[in-house]
Amino acid sequence: MSRPGTPPQESNGSEVVLILGATSMIARETAATFAGAGYDLTLAGRDAEEVERVAADIAIRHGVSATSERFDALDTDDHRRFAEAVTGATGDALAGVVVAFGVLGDSERAATDFDEAQEIIAANYVGAVSVLTHLVPYFERKKSGFIVGISSVSGDRGRGSIYTYGSAKGGFSLYLQGLRNRLHKSGVHVLTVKPGFIDTRMTYGAVKPGMAADPAAVARAIIRGVRKKKSVIYVPRIWRLIMFAIRNIPEPIFKRLGL
Repeated sequence: MSRPGTPPQESNGSEVVLILGATSMIARETAATFAGAGYDLTLAGRDAEEVERVAADIAIRHGVSATSERFDALDTDDHRRFAEAVTGATGDALAGVVVAFGVLGDSERAATDFDEAQEIIAANYVGAVSVLTHLVPYFERKKSGFIVGISSVSGDRGRGSIYTYGSAKGGFSLYLQGLRNRLHKSGVHVLTVKPGFIDTRMTYGAVKPGMAADPAAVARAIIRGVRKKKSVIYVPRIWRLIMFAIRNIPEPIFKRLGL
């Protein structure tokens, strides 16, 4: 619950945010941003030792409670148990969940190797739908809270260079849109986050200034989006205009562009 006179994103320290895929750059920055706003954290990811290190670091730096759990997006058989364990441990204190996991994969390989395509789809779509299916009833019963899904601008239109990943993220965006429509009457906020390129050492020099999303900027945009109850945000914001233009290119022209 918010302290009187403070912005809605501030917590009194009794609320918990669950972050799935907690070892990614965006997830780490998002965890630190929520911790800075006074939220306690449950961090979950496949590399249990690394998640534990991230949790310990955030707890020390921000003076909040940060626990760690092992979570594998591909192990859908374990998602019910995981969701029940987390909601059982946090009780009514779980304020929101951030779905921050996903893999880019090898797009060229995925075009001819279904095992690669299947892993991309499972990590970016199936795993997200699975774990949220088990978490959503908690928020519906509570009639409050937020769900943040990190999708991608790649899901806005199918491009020949990255269509397997794009289709998975596009499916996730559509799932979140439907979930937002369903949960609106329950008072649960669903935010779709669509980053462009992420600013890392791998993209340094390859992306024009202002086009790449700094992970810390994505984290700040997420907490603003939660506070303002936005439905969809693009980070950086220029990508909203770029993708509007791309979505509206006529198909006979678009398929000749080789994007």
